[in-house]
Amino acid sequence: MKTTSIPLLRSAPPLSPIRPVFHSHNPLRLPSKSPALRVSADHYRIEVRRVSYRPPGTQHNLLSEVSFSLPQKSFGLIFGRSGSGKTTLLQLLAGLSKPTSGSINIQRYRNDGNPNGPPQTLSPERVGIVFQFPERYLLADTVLEEVTFGWPRQKADLALREQLALKLQFAINSVGLNTISLEEDPHSLSGGFKRRLALAIQLDLQVQMPDLLLLDEPLAGLDWRARADVVKLLKHLKNELTLLVVSHDLKELSSLVDLSWKMEMGGMLKEEPLPI
Repeated sequence: MKTTSIPLLRSAPPLSPIRPVFHSHNPLRLPSKSPALRVSADHYRIEVRRVSYRPPGTQHNLLSEVSFSLPQKSFGLIFGRSGSGKTTLLQLLAGLSKPTSGSINIQRYRNDGNPNGPPQTLSPERVGIVFQFPERYLLADTVLEEVTFGWPRQKADLALREQLALKLQFAINSVGLNTISLEEDPHSLSGGFKRRLALAIQLDLQVQMPDLLLLDEPLAGLDWRARADVVKLLKHLKNELTLLVVSHDLKELSSLVDLSWKMEMGGMLKEEPLPI
């Protein structure tokens, strides 16, 4: 693997004293000590309560009284016919649109099972989303530039540079991109590695691991080998993250699923086993 120095910002000094080490022998290894990535001993649930959505200027709801609960480090899957409102729900959870009514909260619990304070609104800054065919939105000339595209452009002090370097190491290692050169052209990558890159971008944008990672049709358009690769990656990420996936590929994802819901036409969601 080609060794790549990590220029955090074009105007910042070199980062050689704090350069992350990418472990090619263990592509899914996570950093073991990082204040920025520390996870509380408490646990949480994503709580969606009676969410409806009606686009401005229309008279019909795309979502109607949607309610569900997703525990921390669970894999939830939403299936249903195209046009039923699945992607619309992901957009609301990511904060890209606001519900017409209802609430989207995160409820934290102590180890004894009692609530650790009142529920809080789920912050969009704590949610990552990977849209269908994310490779269509790649902009940079190298993998490194793509992953760090959203970094701040002002001069960074040492503490911020260390934090960004740790985030980069976490993102790259988590999705197994440390098996390729960071100078690779993103557009030349295989379909599976492009999906890995899209996931790395979302992980790198977060100050901490996101409370919720959303994926819209993560297997769409991939050949069988790339599909198997992405399923294997999601199995790993399930150990670290709370995942909510919209997909028609139920059989391939079934072994990962903890909870599943069917979205009916008209935007009505009900918990239902996968029909496989």
